[in-house]
Amino acid sequence: MQFKYVATGLVLTLALAGCQRTSYSPYSDLPSQPAPLQAQPVQGVQGGQLPPPGGASQYPSAPQGGQNMAMANPNAAAPASALDVTKEQMVGNWRVSNGGASCDMFLTLTNLGSGSRGGTRGCAGELTAMGSWEVSGKMVQFKNRAGDVIGRVYKSADNRFDGTTNSGQQVSLSR
Repeated sequence: MQFKYVATGLVLTLALAGCQRTSYSPYSDLPSQPAPLQAQPVQGVQGGQLPPPGGASQYPSAPQGGQNMAMANPNAAAPASALDVTKEQMVGNWRVSNGGASCDMFLTLTNLGSGSRGGTRGCAGELTAMGSWEVSGKMVQFKNRAGDVIGRVYKSADNRFDGTTNSGQQVSLSR
């Protein structure tokens, strides 16, 4: 029995001896502070206006007055052929066709600001910023997270809505 205690004590002593700090440091021969760097000569700096990339403006040109901008106008009304729409009809998952691509839109009745919470997955362009939506007359308005209208659609058939984003991109919702 005594032998167990002696053996255990010996093992602990050896283990603790292995944890002792040594006085050797691989960094002991380095100077305490590095030598300062020498300044290098620099050429003179020039200033001036850069040309636009590619020689053209990065922004598209403004539309001409004769173009049909009814849907891009935030105060636009639905066409006369638009069907009545309610919030309850809009709730759920929609397949969105936007500029030749398709993505998903999810609309809920959870309040968010002046509208209801909504969002998109896999969309491009303005619809990526969608955060809420609301029904206004026969139109459904999509809003960004700041509450600004980014697009609107109207009911054109059962389970189908058509419209545009503020940039004029065609948008269609279907189930």
